[in-house]
Amino acid sequence: MPNTVTVPTWFYKHGDADFALEVPEEGFGGWKKANLELSLEHTAVAVMHAWDAGTAYEQFPGWWRVVPYIPRANEIMETVFPPLLEAVRQSPLPLFHVVGGGDYYKDLPGYEHATELAPRGGPPVERIAPDPALQAMLQYKHEHGYPRPHNVPDIQRGFERIGFPPQAQPQGDEGVAENGPQLYGLCRAHNITHLIYAGFAINWCLLLSPGGMAEMNHQYGVTCSAFRQATTAVENKASARGEWCKELALWRVALAFGFVYDTDDFIAALKPHSVAKGTAGL
Repeated sequence: MPNTVTVPTWFYKHGDADFALEVPEEGFGGWKKANLELSLEHTAVAVMHAWDAGTAYEQFPGWWRVVPYIPRANEIMETVFPPLLEAVRQSPLPLFHVVGGGDYYKDLPGYEHATELAPRGGPPVERIAPDPALQAMLQYKHEHGYPRPHNVPDIQRGFERIGFPPQAQPQGDEGVAENGPQLYGLCRAHNITHLIYAGFAINWCLLLSPGGMAEMNHQYGVTCSAFRQATTAVENKASARGEWCKELALWRVALAFGFVYDTDDFIAALKPHSVAKGTAGL
């Protein structure tokens, strides 16, 4: 194939269930890896919701108490992001940034261009407001489940000063999108059919936030994949030690949206295709 690169690629062999077994799903083939051709012309890397959420618990203790993956995300940004983003920037692949949570990105040239590229839709539909009983239920959840009132001030303080960490700061005119239409506009401008996501969190924002995989795949037809080492997940009490929510989310990505890549494999595959393209992303 012209202008492609061979990359070791994870997929999930979801079959065949064996009904001779007590648990039929135990007949599945499970995770498999194959050397597949990746288009250098139609693929982009998307870094989503890589936020500066502070580097110490003492800065925003209430935020860290309910988002305890922040230290894992910080470590990934310090150790995984630099070589990955450098390799992408030296390759023919565009690098996009999917943002949200404030206005820290709105003075960037890549964001201004993304807003120009976004298709214009109709007026937004009216949101359905909760009935009084449901509102009371949601308030109870807020007070006793998540996020709980004593954590809210720190969460608000954190988002008031949110921004890019140095490892994920957009360079030059790299595309910056805050929603699906803007990211779709960038994909159309670059003729992108496949987005590979890095960022946080794989089972939350990367799947369901504006510009996430569900929107980009179901509404716009873009195949969406992920880097295993360049993300983490929202975990619960039972899953956190083994990071099982991350494992389940990666399985869901491989089954429903695209593929999963190891960053070292991806970087090695791109090296022969390095180009002196500077930091231009548009």
